[in-house]
Amino acid sequence: MITVDFPGSRRLIEAIDASVTQPSTPAITDNLRNALCRLIRSQEVELPRCVFETAGDHYARRELYRSDEHGYSVVAMTWGPGQGTLIHDHCGMWCVEGVWNGALEIVQYELLDQEAERYHFRPVGSIQAGPGSAGSLIPPHEYHTIRNPSEDAVAVSLHIYSGRMTQCAVFNPEGDDWYHRTERQLGLDRVH
Repeated sequence: MITVDFPGSRRLIEAIDASVTQPSTPAITDNLRNALCRLIRSQEVELPRCVFETAGDHYARRELYRSDEHGYSVVAMTWGPGQGTLIHDHCGMWCVEGVWNGALEIVQYELLDQEAERYHFRPVGSIQAGPGSAGSLIPPHEYHTIRNPSEDAVAVSLHIYSGRMTQCAVFNPEGDDWYHRTERQLGLDRVH
């Protein structure tokens, strides 16, 4: 189900559909990551203008498409200057994330220990990603943060999830690399 039609939307959906028929999760995400990089760099797809509009006090999440046949969803995220996430997971779903506009800093974390709702993480790598770059997250290696490091520019990223991302676990810092886990319901901003 397409939320709003935009130039190249059919091409994007065809590329995703072709990728999700691969025989394994690593093959799906590799194929999709490469296809997304090509589409962003070729400028065959023009995202709707609304995805370049910030949402004020939070980063915006706008669902552009949901596949009834394959179950995946496509969400554009708009990051105002300095906006970002806490450490979070994707509730067991794979995801491919591509930077459309601006730059994002992505930090991946390794889970070292867990005591009930307390989790001990350490950062294991960070990248500065610019337009046309894409990465993938495959559980259980899905703990990460995303942040727009710019003081004045908007960043836009496109996220393809294996399902509908309606909630996730977030990890609030307690000190000494320990974090408290809570569940967060995720909303969607209006597409217009």
